[in-house]
Amino acid sequence: MKKNDLKGWLYLLPAILFLGCFMVYPLIDVLVYSFEEGYNSASQTYYGVGLYNYSYVLRDPYFLQAVKNTFLLVIITVPLSTGIALLISLGLNAIKPLRNLFQTVYFLPYVTNTLAVGLVFMILFKKTAYSDGLINLMIQWFGGQSVDFIDGPYWAKMFVLCFYTIWVVMPFKILILTSALASVNPEYYSAAKMDATPNWRVFTKITLPMISPMIFYLVITGFIGAFKAYSDAIALFGTDLNAAGMNTIVGYVYDMLYGNSGGYPSFASAAALILFAIVLTITCINLMISRKNVHY
Repeated sequence: MKKNDLKGWLYLLPAILFLGCFMVYPLIDVLVYSFEEGYNSASQTYYGVGLYNYSYVLRDPYFLQAVKNTFLLVIITVPLSTGIALLISLGLNAIKPLRNLFQTVYFLPYVTNTLAVGLVFMILFKKTAYSDGLINLMIQWFGGQSVDFIDGPYWAKMFVLCFYTIWVVMPFKILILTSALASVNPEYYSAAKMDATPNWRVFTKITLPMISPMIFYLVITGFIGAFKAYSDAIALFGTDLNAAGMNTIVGYVYDMLYGNSGGYPSFASAAALILFAIVLTITCINLMISRKNVHY
């Protein structure tokens, strides 16, 4: 090995050790746990090796409910948050006065504690014996009937969770897309203006292709972030998400480890690896799609 190569590996050694200790080893440990049947965390013993943990998790109604909630959250929030953020970024890019002020205002929810934002949403949507909440008051003003968005029907709770998630993640997307729009070469727009190109064609043929890498980045990170959702649901519906019917896959893993049904690391490991497989599959699909639609 050349001296320069050895020096390079020495520079990388701290990072390799860190990744090995805190990422590779835990992943291998989780993989081992997921195949150990009847694992007892107190005695560190198990009675067999097989696929029972996966079979149990895939038949558990709480896990199936968590998968349903997570997929609905992903399918609804990722496209909506990205689309709304793009529209707002286009509006911010078009205005000149007070642009920095508006960018700061839109970014504030991102730096606010998620549990604090969840408490505000609970106050707005929760129906109590003393108040129907501000949102229900607005619904009643327009002649509608009040709905208990926190303890009521499933669709109402899912609406609040999606609304909350979009509210929390959108500021970061606005920041990224605003920066992407500012980096587009203005000469393209000047050429289009000289040719009297319609605005919609400028957007689809110049703006969208030029910022497509950033959009793809936000979609990928949005999918991963939505699949890891847990604190959002906790902030709105409390710690007993199974009772509320609003648990997520990450919440199910946590419950199997530490919740009311805690003490089952084998089941938690199997659920975590199923989540890993889902996220990996969707990421690979997005990467294949991006080859034809993302312009670098």
